[in-house]
Amino acid sequence: MPSSTTCSNYLLLLFIPLLICILPSSSSSSSSSNFNQHFQITWGDARAKILNNDQLLTLSLDKASGSGFQSKNQYLFGKIDMQLKLVSGNSAGTVTAYYLSSKGGAWDEIDFEFLGNLSGQPYTLHTNVFSQGKGNREQQFHLWFDPTADFHTYSILWNPQLIVFSVDGTPIREFKNLESIGVAFPKKQAMRIYSSLWNGDDWATRGGLIKTDWSKAPFTASYRNFNADNACIWNSGKSSCTSSKSPASSASWLSQELDSTGQQRLRWVQKNYMIYNYCSDKKRFPQGLPLECTHS
Repeated sequence: MPSSTTCSNYLLLLFIPLLICILPSSSSSSSSSNFNQHFQITWGDARAKILNNDQLLTLSLDKASGSGFQSKNQYLFGKIDMQLKLVSGNSAGTVTAYYLSSKGGAWDEIDFEFLGNLSGQPYTLHTNVFSQGKGNREQQFHLWFDPTADFHTYSILWNPQLIVFSVDGTPIREFKNLESIGVAFPKKQAMRIYSSLWNGDDWATRGGLIKTDWSKAPFTASYRNFNADNACIWNSGKSSCTSSKSPASSASWLSQELDSTGQQRLRWVQKNYMIYNYCSDKKRFPQGLPLECTHS
């Protein structure tokens, strides 16, 4: 007969997916977006628009061009949230990229990429981490909801210890700082936030087998409720987090790690919704898996 502790743990595991499923799809940020304050449209002409009194940003893609924007600020560590509603219907071939990136040949980058699909098929959420120009750290997921039906919050927690990708507050991926064993970690280069909607039908949907149906264009993705209140702005070689007056300078997120509940939710997502993990792809790394795969 199982012990009460065993039963409690079992019930907790049953409760975790239920909790994830009932989390609100449009959890609000602590401040309004003010897109003109935080971002500038960088390409796509009128395909990118800021609407609703500065509270909504949309990107569109047609056969002639996609569109994109970038943050005015650069950040060196932060907890950054954005709500997205992805291209609906037949979105095969489209790529909605939302990421942090530095410049130069040895750049750092933290990626969310949403790969469209035929109507009724799930989106693929593609994640990657680059450090000093080295990437090849892809993990891919299907989501437990329709990301085109409503806005959902996609978050990056980036501090000196780790990077955590989250969806509606649920962690889906963790990349730890393992510099002690020789794995480069993004922590010295400030990064801007970028997003773009573009045509990737040479690779995005089933490896490029399904092409973009331009009769469905224009394709549109929407953004709202940007929040970088908990982030260190980098300007003229200085971080806002070094100021004693900055709320971020003493913020707990700078040393935050996943607690036991976060680790359980992470394992639940990876068990049920991960569809690709570079750390399991021994054919791709015949000389041995990357160091972080055996130490994370």
